[in-house]
Amino acid sequence: MSTAELTGSQVEALTRRGLRLAQFTVAYNVVEGAVAITAGVLAGLVSVVGFGIDSAIESIAAVLVGMRLSARLRHGEADEAKEKLVLRLVAVTFFILAAYVTFEGIRSLLDGEAPDSSPVSLILLTASLVVMPVLAAAKRRVGLALRDNLILADAAETRICVLLSVSTLAAVGLYELTGAAWLDPLAGFVIAAFAIHEGKEAWEGELVEDHDDEGADDHDR
Repeated sequence: MSTAELTGSQVEALTRRGLRLAQFTVAYNVVEGAVAITAGVLAGLVSVVGFGIDSAIESIAAVLVGMRLSARLRHGEADEAKEKLVLRLVAVTFFILAAYVTFEGIRSLLDGEAPDSSPVSLILLTASLVVMPVLAAAKRRVGLALRDNLILADAAETRICVLLSVSTLAAVGLYELTGAAWLDPLAGFVIAAFAIHEGKEAWEGELVEDHDDEGADDHDR
């Protein structure tokens, strides 16, 4: 069903759902980010600090998206110029994250310092693996139903959090088992590559088109 086939009440209901998801994202990531940054700094784990910064960035992006969705509900329509600006601001947050984890990863490799173990980080990352995939999928469904690049960009931010959780958990877990300190910055480089890709798509407003192509490919198969 395209947005042209949605009724006004359906569009409003989906927009409100997107707003609630953005609000939940802010609340969850504020707590997650504070715990991750604290635990990462104490243990000297670059990837965990990067994970916490990603949580903060995701909160900022969700605030921006929530503000625009609230404005839609108040005015009954989208301000395309303002929403394009917000979409680009969200894209910039991807690039900031990529730059940070790349810089810190290189610094960690050059310093050669071995991080400490961090059980708190392992628990936090495991919790993220449970919550974030569900949240990302819910945002994606709303974004696709509305054909909305802004909500899809927010979903992409959350998918990065999922990838970040997987790669960081693997790196921290393997470090605990093997003592290989290079695994931590390597996880950061994986995250940076994904963040750059998603940031580029958000900047160019290609998120809806890409998902349409995926849907067409799935249908053809």
